[in-house]
Amino acid sequence: MNNLQVAALSVENLEVKYDRFRALRGVSLDVQQGESFGLVGESGSGKSTLLRAVAGLAPVTGGAITVNGKTLGSSRTKAFYREVQMVFQDPYGSLHPRQTVDRLLLEPLVVHGFADIEKRILRALDEVGLGSSFRFRYSHQLSGGQRQRVAIARALILEPSILLLDEPTSALDASVQAEVLNLLEQIRRDRKLTFLMVSHDLAVVTHMCDRLMVMQNGAEVERLSATDLARHAVKEDYTRNLLLASEGFVRPEASI
Repeated sequence: MNNLQVAALSVENLEVKYDRFRALRGVSLDVQQGESFGLVGESGSGKSTLLRAVAGLAPVTGGAITVNGKTLGSSRTKAFYREVQMVFQDPYGSLHPRQTVDRLLLEPLVVHGFADIEKRILRALDEVGLGSSFRFRYSHQLSGGQRQRVAIARALILEPSILLLDEPTSALDASVQAEVLNLLEQIRRDRKLTFLMVSHDLAVVTHMCDRLMVMQNGAEVERLSATDLARHAVKEDYTRNLLLASEGFVRPEASI
């Protein structure tokens, strides 16, 4: 009897090309059930492209993507979106400005044919700490943190098993980032979700993720645990440079 657990998400030799530009170059990874896996690297390294390829938003030209043991085709089905949802970086751009929160949450439920709409909308709002008083507000009436909570509620309302998180707090004020990250971590524990998370902030990845992949120019540089990252126990110079850059600018002391 085979007791090996099937990975929640598996990517094998993934290639993405835009005309002649290779955005992903044979990237492979496995994310286990209930794990939070991070992707880090400088802008243009391919992190977000990998997430978009999984979500069906980037042109896959080679390799394979498997979700809960099922290999995906070239298009994404309703069944896929019941399993996998994405939270985008910009809460200002990802919510329709002319739709109320109620309408934003209603739409995926109608598309997927749910009957208990009222119950699901109220539960989703409560789960992200907003409550029913936000139900009929428009996105322009919400703060950045509240908008991102709505985006998270919309992603959760279909009860997926995997969330793709593309820099979910980078557009938020520092004071709000920790609240949203703690909310996501609580939801992951409560629902036993699997996360694939992109972030340029190494502190965020260390806090949120179990393991991570460092990327550069569309390819893997190295793979390590969050503990190793926190201890600066890395092998590659590129990763060391990322760590140095994350420490920020330190003004040299003036000589006397």
